[in-house]
Amino acid sequence: MPVEPDVSVWGALLGACRIHGNTELAKRIAEHLLGMEVQIAGIYVLLSNIYAAAGQWDDAAKVRKLMKDRGVMKQPGYSWIEVKTIMHAFVAGETSHPQLKEIHEFLESLSRKMKAAGYVPNKNFVLQDVEDDEKELSLSHHSEKLAIAFGIINTNPGTTIRVAKNLRVCGDCHTVIKFISLNFTRKIVVRDANRFHHFKDGRCSCGDYW
Repeated sequence: MPVEPDVSVWGALLGACRIHGNTELAKRIAEHLLGMEVQIAGIYVLLSNIYAAAGQWDDAAKVRKLMKDRGVMKQPGYSWIEVKTIMHAFVAGETSHPQLKEIHEFLESLSRKMKAAGYVPNKNFVLQDVEDDEKELSLSHHSEKLAIAFGIINTNPGTTIRVAKNLRVCGDCHTVIKFISLNFTRKIVVRDANRFHHFKDGRCSCGDYW
């Protein structure tokens, strides 16, 4: 390169390693990033994701410890949706929303339909070394899924669903949202920490690269 690569360049390469499952190259890139002592939580989380997906739980734990030692704080995942002029916020693992029972019933029904169509939850996006059923439960409670389910339940058929999230949408949620857009004939717009995602007819404007 004609210029010295900065955190953004190394971070983009690390993101590509996640997409292509290249753990060895990710380790080399991580040496550069961690050597810079970056304070961007997303870099550490992305690296931990890569290690977790490869089943390298010790390495994932080391990255999380390094975050703690350097005082890098990861924000909890929040999603927002406006319905009938009222803004509703959801956090991952939400427990207090008055329609939570309906939302969970909707997501459970959706999960059954998706599995019947061949869907397999991508448990690589769960960062804890726990049993598969716990991983699947954790995935189903991600904030964007809760917000979109709430929007489907409380709006008329055909209404566009618009959700904002403070973090990057995970790969499993991305797959689920594509399925929802196709099977409920809805346009869904999600603004995450990286970009806008426009879902329609089972496809996303990002082309599955974000």
